[in-house]
Amino acid sequence: MVIVGSIGYDDIQTPAESGSDLLGGAAVYSGLAASFHLRTKDEQPTKVGLVGVVGDDFAVYDQMILEKAGLNLAGVVRAEGDTFRWSGKYEGAMESVETLATEVNVLDDFKPNLPEVWENPEVLFCASTHPATQVAVLDQCPGAQLTVLDTFMLWIETEFQTLSEAMRKVDVVVINEQEVCAIAEDEILTRAMKSIISGEALYGGSAAGPGPRCLIAKRGSGGVIAMLPAGTLSLPAYPTDEIVDPTGCGDSFAGSLIAYLV
Repeated sequence: MVIVGSIGYDDIQTPAESGSDLLGGAAVYSGLAASFHLRTKDEQPTKVGLVGVVGDDFAVYDQMILEKAGLNLAGVVRAEGDTFRWSGKYEGAMESVETLATEVNVLDDFKPNLPEVWENPEVLFCASTHPATQVAVLDQCPGAQLTVLDTFMLWIETEFQTLSEAMRKVDVVVINEQEVCAIAEDEILTRAMKSIISGEALYGGSAAGPGPRCLIAKRGSGGVIAMLPAGTLSLPAYPTDEIVDPTGCGDSFAGSLIAYLV
């Protein structure tokens, strides 16, 4: 399994806790979740490779955390500059987050170059990162058996044309309800999902080609809705009354899902 996505630091405020310089990023959360579910009983390392970029401020300790979890970092490069950073604030029931700041930093100029042995993975997961990076990795992995993509509101707002290109290249898109409705400019979720799958809601419309074969909408405490070629599936979320920090929940869900599909 190959996962490409952001590796960064988060500054987070929630009603329960607050913290800064927290190891985060879509590739980190999804990679740790996938590795956890794929780890064998004898604790042998899993075959999960990360592709991403960090700055010269990325701590060796954080690198060790990822390696100890069984993640292969051969696809991660260290560039001059600061690591990607995101700041967010949750309030109330923490169903949604207010983004306070996003500093793309070294992620902006990253050009991925996958190890040759990674070019035909069982699953290629393009976790949330710059859409140009997602397209580049998809083009380097023509033999991937299953391709999955996630994104972030920032990329919908600033890189929609390239994001649309990436979404048309993959089998499955996993994004949250707000992102689905933002892409389709439609508040009716199921209708918005259909317009993305048809390609109508993507850049260039349906004339430019259909969207992904499958679309999974994450709905937080409302569970998940999946539109698949075989039909539509709706599942509830597991109930919990002790929420500390929901950051990375969607990435962790995606990582767990693709681990099951391997």
